[in-house]
Amino acid sequence: MRRLALIALAVLLLLDSNPLGPAGPPRPSPDYGAAGYHHLGATSVDPYTGVLGRIAVTDPGVRAGTYDFVAARFMAKKDHSGRTDWLEAGWTETGWSGGGRQRVYTFDTVHNAWTFYDQYPIRAGDRIWIYLETSDTGPNPVWHAWLWWADAWHLLAALALPLDGGAQQEQYVEVYVDPARGGTIPVPRISTDNVQLRPAAGGPLGYWRDPDVRTTGGVSTDTYCLDWQVTFDTWSAGDCPA
Repeated sequence: MRRLALIALAVLLLLDSNPLGPAGPPRPSPDYGAAGYHHLGATSVDPYTGVLGRIAVTDPGVRAGTYDFVAARFMAKKDHSGRTDWLEAGWTETGWSGGGRQRVYTFDTVHNAWTFYDQYPIRAGDRIWIYLETSDTGPNPVWHAWLWWADAWHLLAALALPLDGGAQQEQYVEVYVDPARGGTIPVPRISTDNVQLRPAAGGPLGYWRDPDVRTTGGVSTDTYCLDWQVTFDTWSAGDCPA
């Protein structure tokens, strides 16, 4: 009995252990100056009620057992009262879970947590369509995150968020390098295309293009580069050319 008790205790300690420490995995960040983060993409200046686009999947060099992550995603967000609320969806690879796989995911500020959708297996070379939208017009509208899969839209998340009147929309490749490890991680070029926005005043989706959509953007760095093929609906980001 004593041996069984010791085995049970050892199993509990193993399950409760966290080799990366008690802090837990980092959040995606809407702060483009935050240490360790690189943001490559664009943000709408004005509010919209939806964003749709297609994102290519590649295989980043995220390091296992670290807090590294690469996320290619769309986001609906709103800044108010000294905080930012948002819902984002796309694909990611993280160093703390997933075994080096690329995974469909969402992150939201209701749960303040990553959610992975392994029932939709993806891999490098795939292209996925993501759609964030709301049809509500009142306070705390329900925002939906959709994935196009097997010729149909599949709901990933439906959350009431304080994003009334529409929200700023984002399209970014976000790279986070674990500060405890430093250095850089390889990010093969990730392309995004057919990006469209739905106006807050109603009406159909329209392409996210300059000068029709007022936009601010992330910029290239010495390590990761952003290239617009059609500003702002067709672009790629990742490792800069040698």
